[in-house]
Amino acid sequence: LTWKMPLVFKELSMTRYDFTTQPNRLDQNTMKWHEAESNPELLELWVADMDFLPVPEIRDAVINYAETHIFGYPYPSEELYQSIINWEKNQHGYVVDKESIVLIEGVVPAISTAIQAFAKEGDAVLINTPVYPPFARSVRLNNRQLIENSLVKVNGHFEIDFEQLERDIVENDVKLYVFCSPHNPGGRVWTKEELTKVADLCQKHGVLLVSDEIHQDLALYGNKHISMNTISDAYKDFTLVLSSATKTFNIAGTKNSFTIIENEDLRKAFKQKQLANNQHEIPTIGLITTQAALTYGKPWLEELKTVFETNIDLLTKELSEKTNIKVMKPEGTYLVWLDFSAYDQDHNELGRLLKEEAKVVLNDGITFGSEGEKHFRFNVATPTTVVAEGVKRLVSVFGK
Repeated sequence: LTWKMPLVFKELSMTRYDFTTQPNRLDQNTMKWHEAESNPELLELWVADMDFLPVPEIRDAVINYAETHIFGYPYPSEELYQSIINWEKNQHGYVVDKESIVLIEGVVPAISTAIQAFAKEGDAVLINTPVYPPFARSVRLNNRQLIENSLVKVNGHFEIDFEQLERDIVENDVKLYVFCSPHNPGGRVWTKEELTKVADLCQKHGVLLVSDEIHQDLALYGNKHISMNTISDAYKDFTLVLSSATKTFNIAGTKNSFTIIENEDLRKAFKQKQLANNQHEIPTIGLITTQAALTYGKPWLEELKTVFETNIDLLTKELSEKTNIKVMKPEGTYLVWLDFSAYDQDHNELGRLLKEEAKVVLNDGITFGSEGEKHFRFNVATPTTVVAEGVKRLVSVFGK
């Protein structure tokens, strides 16, 4: 099996945006493709990073800045705040004001800041597993007690066992709940009923709710993301909503996110801890790319999501028909949870087969929690031809 990334950009296609070109990412200090620099046969389909040409307006904004500015200390523009306000209102029906928006370098730093601000060392912090690895890491490294509430597989997707969730909250005196919506790695776009149950339990038991909604713009197949604070005004008293343009528009390296905290006391405590950690300054490039993305990026995003659906459908069909790999088809995100439990090999051997035989690099499921044993996460945010090559490699090793 051989496959090599083109060393130059191909000519742009005739469509409005080009999602077929595979950009060269080798020798550019790109984390996603680091291993392939020394082993070119590897196909890197893991970390949540897209292999598409960037939104033209974002690139233009960065070039304009480089050509016209001195690289000193910045401050956020009114236009940036307005772009966030407009995006939340127009895309998610969430009406927020500038005062409620707290800019911070990333969603993960915001989670750590919330943990430090609202839970003491030794306090219990709850997460649903399997889940994005920095959730558990942030709890542990901040010396809080990690409570893992396992999601359950029902009809091919994850659901919350609400009876067990309430027991876990009560029995461990949980102070803070870090919730992933939409869910990574399962791709669930939670329903209004599920979100209401989550928030009602937090309200009932005095739990602060931190809702990581960084994948909010990537709902697929007609599913609709519902921001937690749009369900009830009462939830705004104990909920922090975390989001960013970084996952939506593949600008994670520019570093910027926003936390919406409508409760003034919570916002003050959060900002005080943020200042104590010296996390109050945002890189200039993050301010610029976020504003450009949220101002001009919607048409690009709409085309992008059709590519995701095509890639997910291809992956699901081929693996379901030709292998014993079970595909958890996502309702949102570009990340697909693959279950290799039907195979006799243990987790480590499966990982070896993936990398050494199939020459495919996926995210190791164990890093998402114990439920991730014999699971791996596949990133479809790459041209369809690349997804097809990845699927071909998986079939060659794990075919029936």
